[in-house]
Amino acid sequence: MRSTALVQIPVGVVVERCKAKSRWVDFLWRPVSVLAGQAAAAPWTMLDMEAETALFFAGEAVVALHRTETTNYRDNLTSGAPALWVALRPVASEPPYEILAVTADPSEGEAFTDAGSYVVAAVPMPANVAEAVGRFIVEHHVERPFVKRRRQPAAPEPASSGNRKGAGK
Repeated sequence: MRSTALVQIPVGVVVERCKAKSRWVDFLWRPVSVLAGQAAAAPWTMLDMEAETALFFAGEAVVALHRTETTNYRDNLTSGAPALWVALRPVASEPPYEILAVTADPSEGEAFTDAGSYVVAAVPMPANVAEAVGRFIVEHHVERPFVKRRRQPAAPEPASSGNRKGAGK
C-alpha cells in the first residue's frame, strides 16, 4: 500500500518488559520511549536489565505526517507535553509484539486503543522530532473555519391508503 504521507520521520521504539504479579501472564510489555533517527541495533536487542525489568530496542518505525492532520499535530505540540503514540500488535511468537505504528496525531493514537488487543502508550516526543513536526505545520497548515451544519427538518411521510401491515384490522 502506498503512503500518502508527505514526510516520514524515522524513529526507533524502546519497550519495557516487567515481571507481572499475576498468575495468568508472566510479563507486561509497554512502550516507554522513542529515539529519533535510524538505529544501529537489531530489533529486540536488550538494552538494560534490572531485577524484574528489562528494556528492549523493539525496532524501527516511521512517523508519517499528512497535511490534513496539521491541526492535530499543532494541538499536540502546544499541549505542553508533546507525545508520540506507539501501538504494538500481539503476534504468536517471541517476542510477543511487533510495532504496528508510531504517530504524532493524538486522534490516531486514541483510535488504536479501540482494537482492544493492541498495547498503546503515549511517550515523550524527542525534541528533533518535535522540530520536524513544527516545520511541517508551518509549511502545510491551512486554517479551516469550523462550520456548524444545520439539521433539516424531517419531511412528513406521505399518507398512503395502501395495504400497510396491521392497517384496517
